[in-house]
Amino acid sequence: MKEIKAIVQPFMLSKVIAGLHEMVEHLPGVTVSEVRGFGKNRGHDNDGPIASAEAEYAPKTKLEIVVCDDVAASVVEVILARAHTGNPGDGKIFVYPLEDVVKIRTGERGEGAI
Repeated sequence: MKEIKAIVQPFMLSKVIAGLHEMVEHLPGVTVSEVRGFGKNRGHDNDGPIASAEAEYAPKTKLEIVVCDDVAASVVEVILARAHTGNPGDGKIFVYPLEDVVKIRTGERGEGAI
């Protein structure tokens, strides 16, 4: 099993979700959160750090998805294709191995709990 976390531009969320809905038989669900952050370029200009005590945070959207190993690459490709604008700040996709999943309602574990 894999956990996929993606940080994307908020205005790209509907495109990403539409692409993920096309995978509906393989995609058990998505958790979406509004988050803020900054990447390598925030707080810097071409001459170095900007003289500001406060960091500038950009609004982002975080998606969290748990899938079986054989579906993970397809989910990553959908997110990559649908979230890409080619501009700085498009985001990142992180893929983690997942040791276990437990469905709280039934106590079921593993892939059956996804």
